[in-house]
Amino acid sequence: MAKKMKFFCLSLCIFVALSLLLLQMPAPCYAFEIEIDVSPNVLNIQSKSTIVTVHTDIAYSLVVGGSVFLNDVAIAWWKSDDRGNFVAKFDSDEIKTLDGLIIGDYNTLTLTGYTTDKEAFIGTQNIMVIDNVPAGRRD
Repeated sequence: MAKKMKFFCLSLCIFVALSLLLLQMPAPCYAFEIEIDVSPNVLNIQSKSTIVTVHTDIAYSLVVGGSVFLNDVAIAWWKSDDRGNFVAKFDSDEIKTLDGLIIGDYNTLTLTGYTTDKEAFIGTQNIMVIDNVPAGRRD
């Protein structure tokens, strides 16, 4: 009987110790997904465009504008659209010079940021990247 009691007490102590350890570990942080629409959806490296715009389906009032990035490029400025959703603007030259862009193929652009409640969000879209001199342009 004493052996059973010792085993039970030891098992209980290990269980309590492991439970306390697990409760002290930080919970994994997951971003919630949002829908985005990147404009232009075909990015021409040779164009003289100055802005890449990302429309979202998250309310403008919920977003901390300065926390928003597109593939690690900091947001240039932001606004609300006519539906009250967040719209992000990025310097086109910074997007055109992203490491790893594959010319003539689809590339994934990922918008990340935080809400005013410190919740992370993420949205992705594939866009075509091309390298064509626009018709009628002479350098």
